[in-house]
Amino acid sequence: MAETQSRQQGGGSPLQSDRGKTTINDAVVVSIAAQVVQEVSGAEPQIDTGRGGGSIPGDNSPTVGELFGKVTGSSRGSRGVSVEVGETQAALDLTITVPYGRSIPEITQTMRDGVIQRVENLTGLQVTEVNITVKDVFFPNQ
Repeated sequence: MAETQSRQQGGGSPLQSDRGKTTINDAVVVSIAAQVVQEVSGAEPQIDTGRGGGSIPGDNSPTVGELFGKVTGSSRGSRGVSVEVGETQAALDLTITVPYGRSIPEITQTMRDGVIQRVENLTGLQVTEVNITVKDVFFPNQ
């Protein structure tokens, strides 16, 4: 965190030097953010099954493959995580579903903090914003 603060104050970026520059692909930031979404207790990425009718009532648990594939995306794009990556900065939009009874502000703040810290530490990009849309709630174990 001290490295991020000193980088912001000094105006330099660890991604650019006199010997060349490093470019971070959008997919890298999507993958990092998707991992944080999975790790935050109680948060589920918004799953779009593409079946038109959603899921069977009471079945709110995607398979691990569906969860990872929908969050990280495929050749058609990502679902639940979208990013804009510039040369030194990134902005993210997340769409999630949360369990009923959990504090939405608490979940989203934990997620936002985690995404910012992880993306900045792993990529050297400065995260300018993390917008989170809570699209739905689900009732676990009913």
